[in-house]
Amino acid sequence: MAMEARLSLRQSQRVVMTPLLQQAIQLLQLSTLELQEVVQKELLENPLLEESPAEDGAEAPEASEAGPPPAAERQTDDLPFDPISVMFDEPEERSLVAQEEREDPPFENIARSASSLADYLEDQLRFATEDPVARRIGAEIIGNLDEDGYLRAELAEIAGRCASTPEEVERVLTEVIQRFDPIGVGARTISECLLLQLRANPPVDPVSVEIIEQHFEDLSRRRYADIARALKLPVDRIMESVEEIMGLEPKPGRRFGGNDSRYIVPDVFVYKLGSDYTVVLNEEGIPRLRVNSLYRSLLRSSGDEARQYVEQKLRSALWLIKSVDQRQRTLRKVTQSIVKFQREFLDKGLPYLRPLSLRDVGEDISMHESTISRVTTNKYVETPQGLFELKYFFHSGIASGDGEMVSSVSVKKMIQDLLANEDATKPLSDQEVAGILKGRSLTIARRTVAKYREELGILPSHQRRLQPRKR
Repeated sequence: MAMEARLSLRQSQRVVMTPLLQQAIQLLQLSTLELQEVVQKELLENPLLEESPAEDGAEAPEASEAGPPPAAERQTDDLPFDPISVMFDEPEERSLVAQEEREDPPFENIARSASSLADYLEDQLRFATEDPVARRIGAEIIGNLDEDGYLRAELAEIAGRCASTPEEVERVLTEVIQRFDPIGVGARTISECLLLQLRANPPVDPVSVEIIEQHFEDLSRRRYADIARALKLPVDRIMESVEEIMGLEPKPGRRFGGNDSRYIVPDVFVYKLGSDYTVVLNEEGIPRLRVNSLYRSLLRSSGDEARQYVEQKLRSALWLIKSVDQRQRTLRKVTQSIVKFQREFLDKGLPYLRPLSLRDVGEDISMHESTISRVTTNKYVETPQGLFELKYFFHSGIASGDGEMVSSVSVKKMIQDLLANEDATKPLSDQEVAGILKGRSLTIARRTVAKYREELGILPSHQRRLQPRKR
């Protein structure tokens, strides 16, 4: 009976806490600027929430009136549980960047473009499967997609590089990659791309499917009457399916091809002090919060309806205070772990960026990799090497001849340096670049070199060639 009572209590708490837990998860994903907006909005809408005076800045959130009253002061009809202690540990003191003496980051470091299609798909691959073989095949497939999202390599070619079979590559392609967002990615033909999109939104129109499968050439040439005769259907019915097909996206990777930049503010700063690195959170513009002390008298003097309102606002205020603190602590821990793994990069620069996975950081700080993914979303860190998105530090690796893994970002840097120093009258082909890298103990396919070159915005060799001057 005692166990049943405890389970019942936990279930009742879970029902109440669900929206609050959702709020905590959402806060993890917000950038500093977005968090500022949320906090300011709550300050306006919740009368029990107030900003702590500046002189209280060094105190923990629970100091003074920030937390719930001691148990001895509570009445028997106070809140049925402590909303702060249910989920989190005691918070550690927040660091206030506003009180730090620091230089603003250089303006040229502030512009950053959106993530690439490959990065977006690799993020999804991390959570799609735990099978290391499937992950390796999936990464190879993603590496062979063009900018529109189409697979441009033969399954046998991918199987050979992954020491697998074409059947296994086909399985990973159809059961994993082709289920990713954007729908249609990983297709080998435009008709396959359109069919993937059609089947992703049931109920599927069989006429639309048959038009794509059996009459795609007539469709592309707009021979709608011929299609109607072949299917023995009215032209109006065919046009309904044509309208649906025309609404599909023939280039699912299109939205990742833009070069528009946006201006950002760092969420974290990494400073080198002596031989060590220090992580400082950017909390400028995020007010310190506490609960207004009037809530106790309101709880004791209010009627049932007003009391319910006060309890709801109190619960919301306490949870926001705790969620903001938890977000900051998690962001600090994740950044500290990244700094530990990427110490050589911070010391020496891009060629020393090491391969890193969400799981590596999760295991280091005892957090689930989904939490790591959320807290690194939309977050930027200012380092001695420049301004980077936190997700920038998570990259797959390419095995070198000595068994060490080299970051794909470092490989791109090698390719960029090789092409920057080539003879302009005899530019290096992708195959020649692959050969040079192989001489450096890095086995990489020509197609992968071409993909990295395109991501770097470098033209193919025949377009880079300069004609020698005539004497």
